[in-house]
Amino acid sequence: MTSDNVKSGVARAPHRALFKSMGYTDEELRRPLIGVVSAKSEIVPGHMHLGTITEAVTA
Repeated sequence: MTSDNVKSGVARAPHRALFKSMGYTDEELRRPLIGVVSAKSEIVPGHMHLGTITEAVTA
């Protein structure tokens, strides 16, 4: 799993400590980390709906 590059091994202990300080559990850290990026913008009318989609995906 690619996200293991930031959370597995002795050298990544500081990374895990930061995740733990943000409230991640051991179970959550065993699962893949998935980043969600949104291009929502109030300037471009075609992007106004992207905030709603982002909320639905991250819920």
